[in-house]
Amino acid sequence: MSLAERLGYPGDAKLLIVNCDDLGSTRSANIAVYEALRDGLATSATLMVPCPWARDAAAMYRGEDIGVHLTLNSEWETYRWGPITHSPSLLDGDGGFPRTVEDVWDHADLDEVRRECRAQLERAIYWGFDASHIDSHMGTMQLRPEFFDIYLEMAVDFQLPLRMAAASAERLVGFPYRRLAEEQGVVFPDHFVYTSVGSRRTIEKALFDLRPGVTEVYLHPGIDTDELRASHPDWSSRVEDHAYLTGDPSFRDLIERAEVFLIGYRELRELQRREMQSAGARDRS
Repeated sequence: MSLAERLGYPGDAKLLIVNCDDLGSTRSANIAVYEALRDGLATSATLMVPCPWARDAAAMYRGEDIGVHLTLNSEWETYRWGPITHSPSLLDGDGGFPRTVEDVWDHADLDEVRRECRAQLERAIYWGFDASHIDSHMGTMQLRPEFFDIYLEMAVDFQLPLRMAAASAERLVGFPYRRLAEEQGVVFPDHFVYTSVGSRRTIEKALFDLRPGVTEVYLHPGIDTDELRASHPDWSSRVEDHAYLTGDPSFRDLIERAEVFLIGYRELRELQRREMQSAGARDRS
């Protein structure tokens, strides 16, 4: 049975998750993401727990569909954040997380990675978030097998679905991450559309070519502030993402013409928990 059918939709249905990354990274992102969730077309978002504005995002939370954006990188030149656990291998010489994915892969102690990821999830839940899913900042947890093992472990332990790279990338990455997740009962979208900041054209093309099943697209909304301009060199594209989600009627028109059902990750979470519970009951019988 297809994922769409398991969710209660026809097998040929096109379902779309519109996710907002980087909640908690700035006050600008917090305002923009919640506007996109409450008044725009976003259906989900993910929180960067270690960032300075994450606690502010928690104070603004009203039960929206929000997951945890597991964060092991701090990529900007002058705006830095670091681990919430004592994890020396996750620090660079500047006192924050490493700037590049490769630096994490080359130097991180896996026990410290596991402890940090668990702490980020637990802190989000402690702050009151009804966490809907897990994904990974810059893809750090998804693209190396030893890191993916921890990513998958978190999904199983917290009973949360995962953002998953496209099936077409498995040959390049070198291991069958989708099959590994399926074997553990973890749910994830059928299709994933990789976008950069300022993603209007990529999303428009994806909607024209949308296949049946569940597809995730993601954006990085921000409102135009001095803070965003100072901290993020790509600030103008983040402002464009916000405008596209909240004030551009063409996005809604494309969704309607494509006959798309908008869903969030919470639907996938409830499916995963039901199926895990059923599997556990069968094992005990």
